[in-house]
Amino acid sequence: MLIIRKIKEYLGDDWTAVQTRISEALDSDIALLNSTNASILSNSGKQLRPLLALMMASACSSGRPACDATIRYAAAAELLHNATLLHDDVADESDMRRGKPTIYSLMGPAVSVLVGDYWLVKAMDLILGSSKSDMEAIRTFSKTLSDLAEGEMLQLQKAQSGDTDEQDYLKIIYSKTASLFEAACISAAISVDASEACMAAAREYAVSLGLAFQIKDDILDYAGTDSVGKPLGVDILEQKITMPLLGALKAVPADEAARVRGLVADIAGHPEHRDGIVAFVLENGGVAYAKVRLHEFVEQAVRALDVMEDSPAKAYLVELAYFTEMRDN
Repeated sequence: MLIIRKIKEYLGDDWTAVQTRISEALDSDIALLNSTNASILSNSGKQLRPLLALMMASACSSGRPACDATIRYAAAAELLHNATLLHDDVADESDMRRGKPTIYSLMGPAVSVLVGDYWLVKAMDLILGSSKSDMEAIRTFSKTLSDLAEGEMLQLQKAQSGDTDEQDYLKIIYSKTASLFEAACISAAISVDASEACMAAAREYAVSLGLAFQIKDDILDYAGTDSVGKPLGVDILEQKITMPLLGALKAVPADEAARVRGLVADIAGHPEHRDGIVAFVLENGGVAYAKVRLHEFVEQAVRALDVMEDSPAKAYLVELAYFTEMRDN
């Protein structure tokens, strides 16, 4: 992940300020809470959302150093992201994340939900505590919280019905993934009083990149490596019909597609069917189809930046888009 390190080095003091804000926001008098927070922070992944926020603010402001509002919104985006992961691990009964045991598996569902709630509240404290206190930024994050809940419920609904199509899938991954990319970039643009053209570009870039990011994650569930940090076919076990499976279903006759959908619907009682479904996807071009759709969204994200002036931040945003397509974890 050389590009991630390069961007963090480029951001310098602004990146350090975001990390400091996150640590200060999470500080508590409760020792157990502090140790749990520290454990989560030690396995915090790429931290793409605050990276995107800082880079977008820079790209929209001719490279000015980040203001307090930008720092707060960037930190809030990371706290919100981790809050959703803590809650998702309970909903999905996930034992592993990023190659390590989840708080859910180590401490139980109650702790995972409570800590997730804590991170969520601390994120809102950061947003509301900004001296800018822009109502548009507040509405942006509020909409994201609504999207996240709706996306989770739609995913559960579709897992029960087994009739997910590509439109359903894109709505789910917009709500669960792209909406927070959008909030990070839009709030950052708001924090620097970006032009309407920059705001529109930030939104288009963020949504396209967020969709691409989740499609790549879903590809890795069928064709990943040990570096992903989880076994293959987890989505099938959770009855999730994602882009690779949708691509394979498009390539076969309707009766065969119905048969495979039935296997996914019955997976809880027959987990041994997972390997067969993975093979079906690979044999019928599902991963290849998903890669085409992934590339389309990456190119859409890159094109969205055309209206912005050339700058190091813009160049890094382009690099991040192509990194999303090429990454292996």
